[in-house]
Amino acid sequence: MPESTRGKVRLPPRWFIRLFWLVHRRLYRWTGARLGLWRPRPGGWGTMHLTTVGRRTGRSRSAIIGDFEDGLNLVALAMNGWGDAEPARRLNLQAHPEVTAELGDGRAVHVELDGLEPAAGHRSGHRGEGLRPERAEDLPHLVLRAGEGDHRV
Repeated sequence: MPESTRGKVRLPPRWFIRLFWLVHRRLYRWTGARLGLWRPRPGGWGTMHLTTVGRRTGRSRSAIIGDFEDGLNLVALAMNGWGDAEPARRLNLQAHPEVTAELGDGRAVHVELDGLEPAAGHRSGHRGEGLRPERAEDLPHLVLRAGEGDHRV
């Protein structure tokens, strides 16, 4: 879309975003992980349930985050739900790079942080379109590589 015709994305109030997250997580738990996750569609994004280790507490931390595929890698935007704060999962991944990701097809795979790449330079071409265009260029990508024996299909 030409730059002149693209309008600024209007986000719902922060309280609504947080309420949606709460309902989404509860739906995921109440249905035994049958609802709430989906595989990325071609040219689009999906969701995964990422479990990291807290960098300060050492406790398990989980979040449902958006992802897209880049070959065998999973890629997620390092964003905090359209908020300005640094996402804790990015800092946790840097401290403890080996984590578990539950995917939309029901599989749990062991993944490792392969790196952080600027959105503008990521080879997948996905730059956060539709998420928050005015910040998409600033959001780095978390690149997660499947562990030994875990292969994406």
